[in-house]
Amino acid sequence: MKKIILLATMLFGLAIGAQAQEISNNAIGLRLGDNDGFGGEISYQRKLTQSNRLELDLGFRNTPNYDAFKLAGIYQWTWNIDKGFYWFAGVGGGVGSWSQDYKKDGITYDDNGAILFAAGDVGIEYNFDIPLQLALDIRPELYFNSDKYRDNNFGPDVAFSVRYRF
Repeated sequence: MKKIILLATMLFGLAIGAQAQEISNNAIGLRLGDNDGFGGEISYQRKLTQSNRLELDLGFRNTPNYDAFKLAGIYQWTWNIDKGFYWFAGVGGGVGSWSQDYKKDGITYDDNGAILFAAGDVGIEYNFDIPLQLALDIRPELYFNSDKYRDNNFGPDVAFSVRYRF
């Protein structure tokens, strides 16, 4: 019985290992989503192992009354679904800052602060035969500072990404 269990475990491991991951060494592009008013982000992915990568996303906003930036780093695991089609999950966090000028009762106020957050990530992606990657993901963010940047400490971020793979 022990030999059968050992053999089954080895065959299962071999079957999983036979699904070679073909994630790119690098990918750069845009991650377009809500992201608490940041809208688009510059997104970069770097392959770390056969099935793991690091994703860095930089969002910034510059308007007459509001300036901000936010940098997120996510460690991701990828799984091959079918030829070029993957799903991924990850965990990470980020930092940033914001400043806002606004008027209330005829008085101009200047507020600013820092952003510190933990994040998760789950999504799907498709890698075309050409060096193009499309992805859809959700990144829930938990903020550790309670200031005027957010009314609460939670922010879901749904985004669509377009990246050039190299």
